[in-house]
Order: sequence, then C-alpha cells, then structure tokens
Amino acid sequence: MSTSGQQQFRYTQTPSKVLHLRNLPWECIEEELIELCKPFGKIVNTKCNVGANRNQAFVEFVDLNQAINMVTYYASASEPAQIRGKTVYIQYSNRHEIVNNKSPGDVPGNVLLVTIEGVEAGDVSIDVIHLVFSAFGFVYKIATFEKAAGFQALIQYGDVQTASTARDSLDGRSIPRYLLPSHVNESYLRISYSAHTDLNIKFQSHRSRDYTNPHLPVNPTAMDGHLQPVVGPDGKKKEFESNVLLASIENMQYAVTVDVLHMVFSAFGNVQKIAIFEKNGGTQALIQYPDITTATVAKDALEGHCIYDGGYCKLHLSYSRHTDLNIKAYSDKSRDYTISISHPMQQTPYAPGTQGPSAPVSSWDPAGNPTYDSVPGTFPGQSYTSASPPPPPAYTASAMPPFGSSVAHTNPGIPQVSGTQPLYQPTVPPGGASLSSRSPYYGS
Repeated sequence: MSTSGQQQFRYTQTPSKVLHLRNLPWECIEEELIELCKPFGKIVNTKCNVGANRNQAFVEFVDLNQAINMVTYYASASEPAQIRGKTVYIQYSNRHEIVNNKSPGDVPGNVLLVTIEGVEAGDVSIDVIHLVFSAFGFVYKIATFEKAAGFQALIQYGDVQTASTARDSLDGRSIPRYLLPSHVNESYLRISYSAHTDLNIKFQSHRSRDYTNPHLPVNPTAMDGHLQPVVGPDGKKKEFESNVLLASIENMQYAVTVDVLHMVFSAFGNVQKIAIFEKNGGTQALIQYPDITTATVAKDALEGHCIYDGGYCKLHLSYSRHTDLNIKAYSDKSRDYTISISHPMQQTPYAPGTQGPSAPVSSWDPAGNPTYDSVPGTFPGQSYTSASPPPPPAYTASAMPPFGSSVAHTNPGIPQVSGTQPLYQPTVPPGGASLSSRSPYYGS
C-alpha cells in the first residue's frame, strides 16, 4: 500500500454513499468532481466549494457499494486521486445524503421571482411585465413589490415547464427599450425560481393582477394610478401621494399611544384610523385621513417636529402605499374611528403609588389653548370637581423648531399652528415638577 494512499483516507468512519473530498483546487466545479468519480458509479448529487477556504466538497453515489469501491481503489492505488494536479483526500462522510444542495432559487417551480434592475417602482408597469412574460405562455398571476434587492415581481405560470422556458429565455435580457419610459435607458431581468406555487392576489391593482379571476374586486385608487410615481416637467420623479401617512418615531423617551397620535394628527383633519407597530427596532404608525389633501397638509406641518417638548418622539413622515387600513382590534396600538363601538371608559394613567381617579389629560390645541375633558372625582393634591376644571398646567418653553412661519394654512377648516406651542407636552418632563401640580404624562 502506498504512503500517499495511506494519507488519503480515514478508516475509522462508517462507510457512507456520500464521500467527503478535501484539498480541492480553488473553485472546483461540479463537472470536475463527476469526472473523478464517475468511473466508480452514478453520481446523484454534489456540493462544491464547502468550507472556509472553499476547497472541500461532497459527492453522493446512488449506491453505497459504489462509494466503497472508490475508497478501496484509491486506498491501494499507486497514484492518489487528483484534480488539476492537486492530491485530493477522500473519506466517508458522516451524512448519508446531501440535502439543500441547491438554493431555493435554483429548484424549478411554476412561479418566477424577477428582479428588474435599473428601475424603480412605477418605471415599469404591470402591463409591460405581463406583455413580456406572456410571450412564453399564459400568465396566471403577477405581484410586484419593493425589497432591498430593488423592484421585483412574482410571475405565476400554470406549470413548471412554461416557467422554465421563460426563465431560460429572459434571464439576463433587457426589457425592450420602446416599453420603457424615456428616462430609463436599460432594465435587465434577473430571474430565479420562487418557493411559492400559488400567489394570493386579493384585488386587482397596478401592483397585483389575477388573470384567472375576472370577478376579483378592483382597488379603484390603485388602478387609476394615484399612487404611481409621476415624472414632473423637469424630468424628475415626483413623490406619490396618499391619504395614509407612515410615521417613524425617533427618540422614544415617552410612550406614544393611539390617543396621543390622534390628538396630534386630528388637529389637521378627521383621522379615520391609526395603527402602531414595531419595525426594524423602531416604532412606526399608519395614520389614515379621508383624503390626500388633508394628509398632505398634516405631513408638511408635522414633518421633523416632536410630539413632546425637549426633542422627544420626533416625527418623520412619508406617504404609505396603503389606502384603507384593515383595523381588527380596539387597543392602544390600533383604532378605527369610523365605527362606533362602546367601550368602558379607559383610566387616565397616574403616578405610581397614587390612588383613585386620574387627572384630566389636556387636549392639544394648535392655537395654544389647552382644553380639558371633565372627569369626576379629584386628583391627589387637588380639590376641584368635574364641574370646576383645574387651571391649565404651566408648560415649559418649547424646544422644538418653530413651524408656524413655514406652513401657511389657507384651506378652510384647517387649524392654524402656533410657532411656539409644542405638539404635545409631557406634563412631567425629565427633572420636572411633582405630579401634584401637573397632569399625568404618558411615560414608561
């Protein structure tokens, strides 16, 4: 038995139809592995470029005896197994089959995942996508969306063969120039297979289509293109507008509830629905108005400003692609103001250690005049009753940037915003006065 052969093998392992190959040349490909192993039997699977140095691989034979024959042959051969002149060390693997050899995108399916490079949402319409892909067969459904990889679409065909033909024909190709807007020069398609088998399309819109169900409801706002980006006279894309605002809240030193957001945003018009959620480690909220005009006024007035004095809970606003929020629960995270539901009166928060009815919470007035809801009983340290509301708390000077001067509200019914009044004052700021002289705050 040769010395080189003794170095190639480990005899302590249980035989397996999967062999582990080491010391492979850089970027060894599947064809090279098959060429080395095929004299001993049929290869059913491989896994290349394994390990930190990408110089290992696994080869799976159809039968255990074939793997044993290869190991036995090179154990007694005068020359070791080699690929590109490098000695390959062979041993039995502790696995009995190779799994997940291919990524999900390489496993053929009837749904394609298409990344459209060089464009943004709205540059390529769903009708253009349908035109391109229907050249290879009937397209059942399409859904478009935006991810970190860019503008993408899911294309569903009736069978795997049609999807494979479309993928092989279009992957790496560009959408014909005459189908693209004038400001887009090229748009290449990167296509892989999706793990989906049947897309769930809830309504017809400019973002999704089900060509098998003509009775599917139509989203009128989405179909008429209100949310699609528009190119202005200067050739630059204008921001789309919506009646639903997406609010990202920074510097969350105080809790922000539905009631707090409703107090702030209802100053600019009727708020229909609110939903608060956590995303990417931060707090966000969706605020729905009845129309785009009201949402636009609120966005322009509140962008960059803080709910609480001192720079706390800063608002960053953008338009959402939603047009009608689906609110299923009445809670401190979601609320639908368009339906009348009788709920027990919620207790206003009060300081730990205190008892009984809480103090009224001031309602924010953009004109700078706090008002109060009547609450029966008294607050600890106070002697007023529901018939005699307390004097307004002494707010500290606002630290937020003035915005009254930069926003001119000319629409009737839109409130005027004071340049010095904070959006919503925490009644006990950090290091502030005792609770006996101020209303409770929304703190954690």
